[in-house]
Amino acid sequence: MKIVIIGGGFAGINLAQDLAGNKNFDVTLVDKNNYNFFPPLIYQVATAFLEPSSISYPFRKFFSNKENVSFRLGEVLSVRMSDNTVVLNNGELQYDRLVFATGAETNYFGMENVRKNAIPMKTLNDAIEMRNKLLQRMEKAAICKNSRERRKYLNIVVAGGGPTGVEVSGMFAEMRNGVLLKEYPELSTSVSNVYLVDGGDALLAPMSKKSQQDTYDALTKLGVVVKLNTRVVDYKDDTVYFQNGDTIQSKNLIWAAGVSAKTFEGIPPESFGRGKRFSVNAYNKVELTDNIYALGDTCIQLTDDAFPQGHPQVAQVAIQQGKNLAKNFINEIKNNPLKAFKYKDKGSMAIIGKNKAVADLPKPEMHFKGFIAWAMWLFIHLMSLISYRNRATTFYNWMVAYFAKDHSLRMIIRPDKSRKKDKEEVKV
Repeated sequence: MKIVIIGGGFAGINLAQDLAGNKNFDVTLVDKNNYNFFPPLIYQVATAFLEPSSISYPFRKFFSNKENVSFRLGEVLSVRMSDNTVVLNNGELQYDRLVFATGAETNYFGMENVRKNAIPMKTLNDAIEMRNKLLQRMEKAAICKNSRERRKYLNIVVAGGGPTGVEVSGMFAEMRNGVLLKEYPELSTSVSNVYLVDGGDALLAPMSKKSQQDTYDALTKLGVVVKLNTRVVDYKDDTVYFQNGDTIQSKNLIWAAGVSAKTFEGIPPESFGRGKRFSVNAYNKVELTDNIYALGDTCIQLTDDAFPQGHPQVAQVAIQQGKNLAKNFINEIKNNPLKAFKYKDKGSMAIIGKNKAVADLPKPEMHFKGFIAWAMWLFIHLMSLISYRNRATTFYNWMVAYFAKDHSLRMIIRPDKSRKKDKEEVKV
């Protein structure tokens, strides 16, 4: 059976990994990047606590000893369902089963100025770009003589009160209160603020009330200005505009406020549901198709009794769906009954800063905060990294940062945009 998997995130790589070594399957993994990366730690790359290589790993190296799994660098242009063909930007692939595990992309809710000027937080490229921009703006602030203009460089507005927004706000607050004051003595008397804004009435909306309150208290103690029931409506001329009429002067709007899935040419419009997500049945098969499946953030599944509105767009859903689909493909080959997907909620957590985190466990219902939750967060995220090398380098960097209260990764490294791109690079 020829299986083509589009996307090598949590869902795609777990599906491919569980089918690896099974001679009944010829698996091709397609991704626009040649590496897998770990999204929950992107903010640590963006804030220069980790190098990109600490949370990423090349697909070809990962599957180098798996004879039935191959990798293809490319992007999907369309699908021809009539002859089971997926059209890429660099060729075509035939399939018996096509699986979309393409995740989600940043959603700017139609605000064009925000899309053009804000800093997204979704991909590894976003993280590197954010690190470069923020470090360059710190350098500009260090030589800026106008206090009003300097404050624009130093103020940071984070839109979105989910885990990413909370984590990056806490990181910035700790950096402002510690290492940056040591390295930028020119700014020691400058006024700067970290703002965390969200349109809802609480941070970490899916988590418990205790976690929400603990997070709010910890962030405000760090000096983060939390603004709830506050929605961004525009961002231009270094000014963030809010629905209630308030504004904040800043050159740094970090966008972590929402995501949207992608649609693909050749798939019936009726196959997509809320948020452009593929509508799938209990076995993750896309509605109105015979042999196309979707996993993780890119799909919405309404057949799980415990989640009648669809599953949360979190890593564990993607991982479990990928593994369940692998079992069903194997069951299909063996003519065994298929297993409907049921999500096992293992809890949720968010880190706020050093020795500060919150965690909720569903069964039995338990809440943790402070050092215990922080240690749990570190352990789970460390063990979730794809390779031993990633775990070792990440653990080393964390320990250095913890005991030395510093790190040495704040370097501005960016490509030379004056050079023309190679024709082959553009083609791929």
